[in-house]
Amino acid sequence: MSSVLMVAEKPSLARSLAEILSKKSCNRRKTMCSACDVYEWTGHFPALRGAARFKMTSVCGHVMGLDFPAKYNRWDQVDPIELFDVETEKKESIPNLRMRDFLRSEGQGVDSLVLWLDCDKEGENICFEVIDEVKPVMRRGLPDSQVIWRAKFSAITEGAISQAFNSLGSPNWDQARSVDGRMELDLRVGCAFTRFQTKAFQSKYTGLNNSVISYGPCQTPTLGFCVQRHDEIMAFKSEKYWKLSLKVKHGSAVVTLDWSADGVFDHEVGHLLLSLVRDHTHALVVGVAEKPRSKAPPIALNTVELLRVASSRLHIGPKSTMDMAERLYIEGFISYPRTETTSYPEGFDFQTILNDLKRHTEFAEYTSSLLSIGVKVPSSGRDVGDHPPITPMRSATRAQMRDSDWRLYDYITRHFLATLSPDCKYKQTQVDFALGREAFSWSGLTPVSPGYTAIYSWHAIESSESTVKFEKGQCLEVAQLKLAEHQTTPPGYLTESELISLMEKHAIGTDASIAVHIENITTRNYVHVDSGRRLIPTKLGIVLVHGYQKIDPELVLPTIRAAVEEQLEQIALGKADYSVVVTHALDIFRRKFAYFESNIDAMDELFEASFSSVAESGRPLSKCGLCRRYLKYISSRPQRLYCAQCDQTYSLPQGGSIKLYKEIKCPLDEFELLLFTSVNGRKSYLVCPYCYNEPPFKAVSGGMSCSVCPHESCPHAKPQHRVERCSECENGVLVLEPHWQTGGTPKWKISCNSSKCKEVYVCFAGSTDVSSSPEVCPHCDSNLLSVDLTKVPNLPEAEGKHTGCWQCDPLLSELVTPFDARTDRPRPRHTGGRRGRGRRGRDRGRR
Repeated sequence: MSSVLMVAEKPSLARSLAEILSKKSCNRRKTMCSACDVYEWTGHFPALRGAARFKMTSVCGHVMGLDFPAKYNRWDQVDPIELFDVETEKKESIPNLRMRDFLRSEGQGVDSLVLWLDCDKEGENICFEVIDEVKPVMRRGLPDSQVIWRAKFSAITEGAISQAFNSLGSPNWDQARSVDGRMELDLRVGCAFTRFQTKAFQSKYTGLNNSVISYGPCQTPTLGFCVQRHDEIMAFKSEKYWKLSLKVKHGSAVVTLDWSADGVFDHEVGHLLLSLVRDHTHALVVGVAEKPRSKAPPIALNTVELLRVASSRLHIGPKSTMDMAERLYIEGFISYPRTETTSYPEGFDFQTILNDLKRHTEFAEYTSSLLSIGVKVPSSGRDVGDHPPITPMRSATRAQMRDSDWRLYDYITRHFLATLSPDCKYKQTQVDFALGREAFSWSGLTPVSPGYTAIYSWHAIESSESTVKFEKGQCLEVAQLKLAEHQTTPPGYLTESELISLMEKHAIGTDASIAVHIENITTRNYVHVDSGRRLIPTKLGIVLVHGYQKIDPELVLPTIRAAVEEQLEQIALGKADYSVVVTHALDIFRRKFAYFESNIDAMDELFEASFSSVAESGRPLSKCGLCRRYLKYISSRPQRLYCAQCDQTYSLPQGGSIKLYKEIKCPLDEFELLLFTSVNGRKSYLVCPYCYNEPPFKAVSGGMSCSVCPHESCPHAKPQHRVERCSECENGVLVLEPHWQTGGTPKWKISCNSSKCKEVYVCFAGSTDVSSSPEVCPHCDSNLLSVDLTKVPNLPEAEGKHTGCWQCDPLLSELVTPFDARTDRPRPRHTGGRRGRGRRGRDRGRR
């Protein structure tokens, strides 16, 4: 008689499988592993067509975990970038359980091994971990395909387990390798970034409470979605708008009508529209339409939808939901809870489940009714080839499980019954009104047949039709007419349900790991969950995401991880080589890490402003264009602005002073403009803090000042101040700078807008108004300048404005002094209106 070792993924699953396969005749034996018992019995083994002695036991999840050798786990002695290349090794996941010794002991001399691990990629990976331990101690002689078997099942019921036992197959090496690939990438990338940024900030800022500041290829994009919504809320600018509000009398009833327009943002326009209809005392019914409508039942339930509804309707978090679903599955109440499929397979046994639910006190009446009218098998949904949709497998009572488990089981059962039910049918009534030239409407819904909503009550149609019937041509007296004020409102913080949808859309995580990633950003204090299951980013979470965005936005965007997940899936399908995929992905992240490491100061500015006292010492300087609060000017190097409300820092030009410029706002983002002046005072230019950090034009790189900005209509941008191209540098343009004063005398400058060029001219001292003209000098192609000479000293004969070329016009050229910004001294002047090759000749500006 052959001996067979069978291994499940969890001790509770091993017990359930043993009871089913042995028909409850197994004997339980304690083992050297305190967590895992062994169940023994004798029976028929279909794979070998004979009797066998069976031993059923389990592991506790992964037997082995991927890690670095011990010497590379010393954070203080290892450069994190080395972690992208060092050898990794497998280590026992829970050493105290001695799982490897336990498997070798129980596998000693057995003839066959049957693997009952969960039927997903992680389960396939654990299969090969078990094989590595048991195969060396099994009885030799036959190839693996005849002694190592894989059971495929989606429910813990007698029928499903018996079918799996009678149709054993082989474990899938490609799926197991895809998990190895994900483990290696997550280990190397996560550890490198986590160690580096933790060492950079943990001990430096006391407000972090010695927290490990972790990075994860899936965790961080998940956090990014939450912070993105936070930023949208902070940047939202509420606006008032007005709508016409109309109520009409119909007998004793007063009916509120909807204005056909969305509303107007101009109060005066709203009053004008109101005045045009104010004198009308009756509203005319111009049309009545009744249309039959229907609402289709939900498609079959998969993991993502289970997580979404559990959070939004049952107020149960994703991690708790999966724990509950796992318990219900192991106890045989529901099918396997990790699946992406939303269509029932051909030949699915609905009848058995429905017959069982007919005996259930909660669902008996509806199930009997459904069977009497006939089951409607849904044709929609998607089959991705993994597991059938999540369904109830047998009836249960409230007394058999915890209250929270019951709520989840109740929902799964109702969803299952709803998918097999007829459409919900109702009638929609649309009534159109006219009040003068303005159109109004009223709509109502009347249920006709509840269909699936009888069991799925939260989808039910509520009757909103008035007891009064409307007829075309009716005139109804106006009960109230006014111009109602409204205000636009920001979006709310992301709910768990919305976040799950975003993660599914952008392929962040899998149906098995989505809940884990959300749990991670919560337990690591990057977000907290409020009573409405909304995810509110913490200061630490916001700073991290903003820091990644400053250095390399792709570190927090979902795009790279989605591409990696796609390549890992190709490994699972046997269409991509493991080493090629992993090597390519690691090369991308290695280069990103090196860039991140060399630019960490950009993130450090945020940490310093958020977790030290430096921001408190800053003085209010200008207003943030996003939240309208004051930005604080931090003068310590590097000088920068900090918005405490948005938790964002803005870099500034260095090597000079910064002051507010007349409270004028940038037309692109409404940040107040600042005036930067170099240390020697010879060079100055305007800066919008936001544009300087996030240039809105593709042709302009970071550090954009107003003198570089190509905006065509902004009065402070380059087109309105251009003088001519600079002859001293390749890309610079000479622009007219804002006037500055010394001893009360206005002075003007013409300087190169390149931050690296020192070309400066002091000019037109005493003039109160200087501007650049779009007209061009016919001799040198410089823009002509219009200069008010009224108060310019030593020009008594000059009055009013004079327009001419700053270098060709004899009068204006005498008012220009070349300056050497390096030495802070005037340069020698050339006599006459035209400077020689020291400046440029006739062809200047034509390069």
